[in-house]
Amino acid sequence: MARILYFSNDYCTHDHRYLSAIQAGGHEVFHLRLEANLRQTEDRPVPEGVEIVSWAGGKGKFRWMDLPRYVASLRRVIERLQPDLIHAGPIQTCAFLAVLSGFRPILTMSWGFDLMQDVHRNLWWGWVTGYVLKRSTFFISDANVTREKAIVYGVPAGRTKVFPWGVDLEHFTPGPRAHPPGKGQGFTLFCNRSWEERYGVDVLARAFVKAVREKPELDLILLSDGSQGQRIRQTLLKGGVYERVTFGGQISQKDLPRWYHWADVYVSPSHVDGSSVSLMEALACGLPCLVSDIPANREWVYDGENGWLFPDGDVEALADRILMTVNERRSLTAVGKRARKSAEERANWKVYSALLMQIYEQVLGM
Repeated sequence: MARILYFSNDYCTHDHRYLSAIQAGGHEVFHLRLEANLRQTEDRPVPEGVEIVSWAGGKGKFRWMDLPRYVASLRRVIERLQPDLIHAGPIQTCAFLAVLSGFRPILTMSWGFDLMQDVHRNLWWGWVTGYVLKRSTFFISDANVTREKAIVYGVPAGRTKVFPWGVDLEHFTPGPRAHPPGKGQGFTLFCNRSWEERYGVDVLARAFVKAVREKPELDLILLSDGSQGQRIRQTLLKGGVYERVTFGGQISQKDLPRWYHWADVYVSPSHVDGSSVSLMEALACGLPCLVSDIPANREWVYDGENGWLFPDGDVEALADRILMTVNERRSLTAVGKRARKSAEERANWKVYSALLMQIYEQVLGM
C-alpha cells in the first residue's frame, strides 16, 4: 500500500472516480484541491476514507500572485503526510506546483484542455508546460493527440501512457427508447457539454435553428450551463425553436443514463477536447454520435460506422448532418449497436482503473 497525494483543480465526477479507484486499489488517498468548488458538477461526497487536505489553496480561484504561498504550503503538506507519490493535473497549475515543491516522484496527468488550449494562451503558459513535463517522473493523458503534444514539450516518450478515462459500462448501458417529459414523438438530439466557448454549444444552437426549418419534428436536450448561457438561449429564442429544447441543468451521475435514453443522436460540437467522457458515455448507451472533426474525436468516432463527423465550427455542415440522421433514422439502431461495441472494446473504466494501479507501481519503482 502506498500513500497517494491526489492533487486536482477542484472536485468533479472525474475526481470522484479517480479517488474511488485509488482507494479500491488498496492505497491510502489524500485529496488536495487547488480551487474551491466554483462550479458544482458532482453531487456525491468524496469517497469515505479519503482525507481532504487543508492547505493555503482550495479556498477560492487560483491566482498566480499566490504561487509562493501555495508552494510553501504544499511543502508543509508533503512534510506532514509523507506521500509516496503525487498524482497531479492539470499541467500548468496543480502539476506545476507539485514540481516546484521539489517532491518526486510525480505522475502528471493531462486534463485535455491543458495541452489542447491552455498551452497556447501565451509564452508563459507554454514555458510552464515544458518546465513541468521535463521534470515529471511519468505522464498520462487520455488521447494520442495530447500524448504527442506532451512529447513535443519535453516529456520522454518512454515515460508516457495513453490512459482513456473510460466509463462504467454497467451503469451506462443501452436502454429502451423514451421521450423527454412533455415532448411528443419527435427526433431528439442530446448534448451535455458545458456552455463554454471551447465546447461549441453555440454552434449546435445555430445549427438546430436551421435544421428545424426543414424538420419541425426535431427536439433538443441541452444539459449543463456556463458563461455562454445568455447567448445560446437568445439564439434559440430568436430562431423560434426555444420550445423545442429541454433544459436539464446539471444532472447527477445516477440519473444521467436516463437522459441518454431519451435521445436518438448524441451531439458534441467541441472545438477542443481530449477523449471526452460524455462521448464515451453516449457510445456506451448505444447512441449514434455526431461530433466535430477534431483529432481526439477521430480516435473514437468513425464516420458512418458508430457515428458521424462534421467540420469543426461549421454550422451549415452540422445542420446538414442533423438532417441526414433524421432522414436515415432506420439505420440508427445498427449504428447504435456499433457505438456500444466500440465502448465495450475501448472505454471500460474497470480495465483502466486496474491499469492506473500498474502505472503507480511502475512510477514508484523508478
